Amino acid sequence: MHDAINVDVYDALNQRLKKQGYHIIGNHSSVKKCFWNHAAMVENRFCYKSKFYGIESHRCIQLSVTNHWCWNACIHCWRLRPQDVGLEWDETHLPFNDDPKFIVDNAIKEYRRLMSGYKGRPGIDLKKYEEAMNPKHVAISLTGEATLYPRLGELIKEFHNRGITTFLVTRAIRPDVLANLEEEPSQIYVSLEAWDEETYKFFNRPIVPNAWGLTLETLEMLPSFSSTTVYRITHVKGFNDGDNAVNGFGKLVRLGMPDYIEVKAYMYVGASKLRLSKANMPSFEEVSYLAEKISKETSYPIVSKSKASRVVLLSKLERPVRYGNGSPMGWKTPDENRPGEYEEES
Repeated sequence: MHDAINVDVYDALNQRLKKQGYHIIGNHSSVKKCFWNHAAMVENRFCYKSKFYGIESHRCIQLSVTNHWCWNACIHCWRLRPQDVGLEWDETHLPFNDDPKFIVDNAIKEYRRLMSGYKGRPGIDLKKYEEAMNPKHVAISLTGEATLYPRLGELIKEFHNRGITTFLVTRAIRPDVLANLEEEPSQIYVSLEAWDEETYKFFNRPIVPNAWGLTLETLEMLPSFSSTTVYRITHVKGFNDGDNAVNGFGKLVRLGMPDYIEVKAYMYVGASKLRLSKANMPSFEEVSYLAEKISKETSYPIVSKSKASRVVLLSKLERPVRYGNGSPMGWKTPDENRPGEYEEES
């Protein structure tokens, strides 16, 4: 380990993550409690993924398996990049390979530790607390590019063997990895902001060659997956809300034919504040307007919305695919008239 990395930089980056509330697992993974984990327990409010996909917010682990490694340096990313703090770091190669079972065991352990403080808190539903101790979902995202972890398919299978659904978030940079997974995730999220090679190089700032070509390869293979697929188009006000962007996104949709399209606001959080301004964060109304234009361009109808999370869902599916018991009778999805806290893009 010590020969493969700059240990001082590695330790400095880990300390930054810890200050931001990340619980480090092994050499390259981490878990963090999100806003909706807390809101579900304390206020009975649930994330848009509950409304859209049935995810139970109090039972959902937010996991990274590549804390400091990614093939892109996207302008809008909340991830603290080494360059943001004057450090040098090879972000292209993950020099570790922790065992998938170790990661899963400790992800569950750390999630339970994060949620354990709610026991005995006034007003907490004991049944909901007990459910939180038995997580049913994991979002493999948070920070870094998950497909750089070489045993990703084994990790997904390990979660599935324990009855935990998996949402894999990727920048679509490793079609070779996705094509050779031992087991598919429950859902594949592809994050998109740019719509052609020029805008991709400007906004996503790849640090490897042919990154846009690799992205297109990934999109082309999406129809072959049995899992549901999602394009998450992050709306950055002033960058990707013009007609050229809408036309470009239309071409990408026709290429990958995702089951769902999410149009979601950029959130002014984390290290993205060093690169963008609060003016780049669109309102829910502006997100809705862009979603309507994309709907018209792609013929994907708008099927749901969440004002609190500033996100609009489009889909051609006749019936939604549900991955849990989210939003049953008596539970609240995000209040349409109440803004949510700024979210990291899990």
